[in-house]
Amino acid sequence: MYSVSKLKNGITLLKVPVRGAPSVTVLALFPVGSRYEDKNFAGAAHFVEHMIFKGTERRPQATDISRTLDALGADYNAFTSKDYTGYYIKIAAEKQAVAYDILSDVIYHSIFVADEVEKEKGAIVEELRMYKDNPSMAIDMLFDKLLFGDTPLGWDIGGTEDTVRGFTRDQLNDYYQSHYSPKNTLLVLAGAISSSSEKKIASFFKEKKVSKEAKDASHYKKSFVHFEWPKKPLPLAERVLVEEKKLDQAQLILGFPGLPNDHADRFTASILLNILGGGMSSRLFVEVREKRGLAYMIRAGSTSFRDVGVISIQAGLDPSRLFEALQVIKAEVERIAKEPVTEEELNNAKTSLAGRLALGLEDSSAQAEWYGKQVLFNAKINLPRGVVEKLNKVTVKDVQKLAERLLVSPEMRLAIIGPVSKADVLGMVNKL
Repeated sequence: MYSVSKLKNGITLLKVPVRGAPSVTVLALFPVGSRYEDKNFAGAAHFVEHMIFKGTERRPQATDISRTLDALGADYNAFTSKDYTGYYIKIAAEKQAVAYDILSDVIYHSIFVADEVEKEKGAIVEELRMYKDNPSMAIDMLFDKLLFGDTPLGWDIGGTEDTVRGFTRDQLNDYYQSHYSPKNTLLVLAGAISSSSEKKIASFFKEKKVSKEAKDASHYKKSFVHFEWPKKPLPLAERVLVEEKKLDQAQLILGFPGLPNDHADRFTASILLNILGGGMSSRLFVEVREKRGLAYMIRAGSTSFRDVGVISIQAGLDPSRLFEALQVIKAEVERIAKEPVTEEELNNAKTSLAGRLALGLEDSSAQAEWYGKQVLFNAKINLPRGVVEKLNKVTVKDVQKLAERLLVSPEMRLAIIGPVSKADVLGMVNKL
C-alpha cells in the first residue's frame, strides 16, 4: 500500500512498496515542462534535464556519476514532457543508499559548467535533427503543431536549433534554481523499501534548503498558458497539415479533441480506444492490416494534459493506397460512434486493459512512474484494483455516448508526412 508524507524541507515523499522486488527505484518528479516556457526560451526544461547528470559540487565530472552507477548495474535516466520532468535511478535493493546519495546530489547541486553547456548544445541539436529525420517520430510533432498551433503545447519539447544555441549558462542555471526546489519535488520511492529506507531518504535529501523565491507544487497547476479548442469547427484546410517528403511510406495521424488528465470519462475512453485500435484484435488492426494489408502498424490511443486531451490514430501506409486506408479508418471511426459495441468486445477490452495494467506494473520503475503521475495530475490516487473496478463499471451505452461526443467528423484533424501534397490529401478527405 502506498503512503504520502512530507519531509521537513517540503519534499513530498511517495512510498510504494513492491512485494518481492529485488530493486528500488527512486524517482524525482518536478511539475514543470516545456509548456511553461515562452517562445524565446523554448527548450529550456529539456536542456536543464540534459545538464543535471553533467556534474555537481561533489562530483564535478559527468563520469564521476556515470561510472559509479554503471559499475553497480544501475538503470538511470531522465525525461522531459510538456508538463513535467523526471529523473530516476533504479538499483539493486542492497545498494539503494547510493541511488539516494547521487539523485539528491544531481537534482539539487548541479553546477552547470559553462564548457559543458556549450558542448551539450551540439548534442541536443543532433537530437532534434534525429527526431526530425525519423518520420515515425516527426509525425507526432507535426500533429501537435496542427492541433495546438503556435502555443507552448504546439512547440517541440526540445525547442529549436536557434533557441538551443542561444541559451547561456546563467539562463539555464537561473531556470534550474527557480524550479528545482524541495517545495515542488515529488520524490517517489518504489520497490524493496522498508522503514530504514525513509530514514535514509530523509538524511540524503535534507541538505537542500528552500529559497524564499521558490514556488510550491500548486503554483504549476495554474501558471501555464491554458489551451481551448475553437468553439466552432475549423475549415477543413486548417484541420489538415501535410509535410511533403520523398519517402517509401506515408506516416499518418488522424485525431480528435479528447479528455484532460483527471476527466471522469477517462476509463470509458480507455475501453473505447482499446476496442477501436488497442491491439491485434482491435477493429482498426483487423480491417486495415489483417483484411487489406494496408499497414504494418496501426493503433489508437490518447494523450492528456491538465486542461485538454487528444485522441489519435497512427499508421504507416503505402502512399499509393492512402485514400483506401483513409476510407477504412473513417468508416471504423463512424461505425463505433453510430453502432453500440458488442458485450463481448466490451468485456474483452476490460480484461485486456486489466491484464496490461498488471503486466505494466511488474517492476519498481513502472510502479514509481504510475503512482507518481497520479499524484501530479489526479485529484486522488487510484490503486490498480480501483482502476479495474472503474473499468468494470463501464457499459456499452457509456462507450457509445462517449464515441458520439468525441469522434465527430467536423472536429477531425489529419497530419501526414510522405510523398503527397496537401492539395491531394484535401481532395481525398473531401471524397470520404
